Amino acid sequence: MKYSIIGDEDTILGFGIVGVSGRAAADPDQAKRAFEETLQDRDAGIIIITERVADMIRPLVDKYTFTEKFPLVVEIPDRKGPKPGRPAMKELVNMAIGIKL
Repeated sequence: MKYSIIGDEDTILGFGIVGVSGRAAADPDQAKRAFEETLQDRDAGIIIITERVADMIRPLVDKYTFTEKFPLVVEIPDRKGPKPGRPAMKELVNMAIGIKL
């Protein structure tokens, strides 16, 4: 099982330094293609996607977030920081496991 990242070029570069492969996406078509190709990779157990790229393909991302067994989809902020109004990681974990930490 491996990690894979989908996001802007800076995020891909940063994760690449520590050995995580990824795909850059600058528009909805690229984001959809990258996400679908990553889903086809049987070794991808965790897909990390930046919030802004996830928003480009929100219905597709939401289908896999907390609903499918594999891969696990995790949204992270990009270099511009978290998007306003997004729940914090702790809140997302609470929703995922159903208890308050």
